Amino acid sequence: MAFTAVLHSEWIKIRTLRSQLVSLCAMLAATASFSALASLDTGDGADFDPLFSAFFGVSFGQIAAIAFGTTAVAAEFHGGALRVSLTAVPQRGRWFAAKATAVAVPALAVGLVTGLVTLAVGRAVLGDEAAGLSRGGQLRAVVGCGVYLMLMALFAAGLTAVLRSGVATLSILVPFLLLVSFVVGDMSGGVADLLPDRAGQAVLHENPDGLLGPWPGLAVTAAWTAAALGAGAWSVLCRDA
Repeated sequence: MAFTAVLHSEWIKIRTLRSQLVSLCAMLAATASFSALASLDTGDGADFDPLFSAFFGVSFGQIAAIAFGTTAVAAEFHGGALRVSLTAVPQRGRWFAAKATAVAVPALAVGLVTGLVTLAVGRAVLGDEAAGLSRGGQLRAVVGCGVYLMLMALFAAGLTAVLRSGVATLSILVPFLLLVSFVVGDMSGGVADLLPDRAGQAVLHENPDGLLGPWPGLAVTAAWTAAALGAGAWSVLCRDA
């Protein structure tokens, strides 16, 4: 079966599952809402970063992105769905590539829209503080927001293919992002800047003060995602359906 046909079938699976559409909508809603709340506190110190305040909600929107990537793959491990998929597409690598593409494209599209909406909301709430935002920084943050959310969705998809359980994936990633990255990360020095979420979110800062700059940080997140997808592909290729 041609790749385009496989991709079309995987896209049908995603757009017909209500949970998938809800996750995509939640990605935008959570990011914009929490960003608006964060922008209300403009701070009064030299360390105040209006750009990151405007995009602070990405820390919560990424949970929806992870849920999207997780459920897209986890659905294949319920009721023998994976065996049916692989019967229709015996080329396992082609099937997994189509699944990853079907996750990446809508996640990126919604992520870019999320970036635009979040910036507009953030600027409106920041008021006069928004005058400190550079044009280049705003454009970078909008694009970076879309790419970052897509990478986190793919990261979750790859890990789900390895663990073969959506519950296990969410049980690992959600506490890690909400607790480990913030609590342990602040006590571990520069090493924490190499974690997938902290590295990728450097693109949302006007002037990142960690080990990595905006694009190198996003590249580190991409490396984590590539490793997860590679492990997921190996799991699909080498383990029984």
